[in-house]
Amino acid sequence: MPDTLIPLALFSLAGAYTPGPNTIMLTASGQAFGFRRSIPHMAGIMVGVVTLFTAFGFGLAQVFALYPDLHKILRVAGAVYLLYLAWRILRAGDPAGNGETKARPLTLVEAAAFQWVNVKALTVGVMSAFTTVGGNQMAEVTLIVGVFTLVTIPSVVIYVLFGVAIRTLLKSERSRRIVNAIMAALVALSVILLFI
Repeated sequence: MPDTLIPLALFSLAGAYTPGPNTIMLTASGQAFGFRRSIPHMAGIMVGVVTLFTAFGFGLAQVFALYPDLHKILRVAGAVYLLYLAWRILRAGDPAGNGETKARPLTLVEAAAFQWVNVKALTVGVMSAFTTVGGNQMAEVTLIVGVFTLVTIPSVVIYVLFGVAIRTLLKSERSRRIVNAIMAALVALSVILLFI
């Protein structure tokens, strides 16, 4: 297992820091709600990632192999949910909460659930690439989950802080609405990533 640690860490870094639906939504949350109010969103991503990787490590991948339509259903549900989130971002009021819409950040449960509708080949690929037939499954899955957790924690914090930095630069309602529209468009466009 030590020989797989560096490739696993590099793979985890690429997965955690590459822009995608989660990173865009974290940036939007930091921009719209600030760091403290985005903590449940960050925690939800971590809970979702840990439970998803653990479940796949202990056999859920076989369920998707037996029932490929289940993955298609989750993908469509994920696309619909992303479009809903894009709408929420677009309609969000200003960061101080004075907008006409009572916007709120994602809850822990919502962010965790999104990881399950955002199931990627990445999850299956990681389990296939970094586990061995006849190996110590518990130790291998624990290592994978541990490495992904350690790499993902700073990633979610950095993306929220990036949003907070954007927030400090926005001085007018008009500029906040423009950024909300850009973030909403990026989230909506990320629906494409679910089907690649």
